[in-house]
Amino acid sequence: MTESTSQEPNYADKYDLQDPQQLAEACTEALLADDPLTKELKMEITVIKPGYAELTMPVQDWMANGHDTCHGGMIFSLADSAFAFSCNSENYPTVAAGCSIDYISPGHRGDMLTAKASKTHQRGRTGVYDVRVENQKGDLIALFRGRSHRIKGVVVPGTTNDAPTRTSQKTGS
Repeated sequence: MTESTSQEPNYADKYDLQDPQQLAEACTEALLADDPLTKELKMEITVIKPGYAELTMPVQDWMANGHDTCHGGMIFSLADSAFAFSCNSENYPTVAAGCSIDYISPGHRGDMLTAKASKTHQRGRTGVYDVRVENQKGDLIALFRGRSHRIKGVVVPGTTNDAPTRTSQKTGS
């Protein structure tokens, strides 16, 4: 058996982890390192802030369904990834407790979809996040709502965080 020589990156060398914006960027880098789905679907994180994320995804030919529109599962995956990056941006490992999506208009081959995820409410370990998915013209494609649950640990290796607050918090774009 060969011993691995790879080490966790030292995020403190690259980011000021006391700054909420830079911490959000470090959280994004840490999550993306182990996220093959986001990479395979060619999603790009275009905006990250504490409690907020925007991701884009091109609708590729293979993403079409039998109606020649973007498969709803692909749209859900984009919204879910934006939700994940948004709710993990404050260094609390967070998982989905439940999600729902309403499809408003179809996406088409060649469209560039953008998902904008924002924290609507956070109390203790439970949060609510809303995600708008739009095409390149700004047409509304879908509305997604995710309920989050914070779990133990940290997103950025080698850091610490305080216990989640008991007050309601709202973050917008």
